[in-house]
Amino acid sequence: MTRVLVVDDDPMVCMAIEIYLERHGFEVMIADGGEAGLRALEDASFDLMIVDIFMPHMRGFESIRIFHERAPAIPLVAMSGYAFANLDSPAPDFLRMALELGAARCLRKPFTPAALLINECLDEARTRYAGVAESR
Repeated sequence: MTRVLVVDDDPMVCMAIEIYLERHGFEVMIADGGEAGLRALEDASFDLMIVDIFMPHMRGFESIRIFHERAPAIPLVAMSGYAFANLDSPAPDFLRMALELGAARCLRKPFTPAALLINECLDEARTRYAGVAESR
């Protein structure tokens, strides 16, 4: 069974993702922040991580960087619901920044369950790492 680690401080988001993924045959573990996510990553193996960018304590960007360093073969989907008060102001592209830190894909909240891109990320990771293993 494919194991997914969801790291988000919003229990409603976690519950929605967990219900959707479990109904589609995935095993899901929820971590309520970056530190809990790192502990989960040390205690178990996962096939995919879904990580919120903006969380208290250990920020999502820091989490993404550390998750990618500790488990570079596990695809990571970064998500963010951050909205700017003034849309005319030049604002940093947080999702692009997450990609630069190692995220495989990004999602802007709110998103539809079908947009989770789980299978797409898993297929890409299998292809990428199968090629790496064959070339050794």
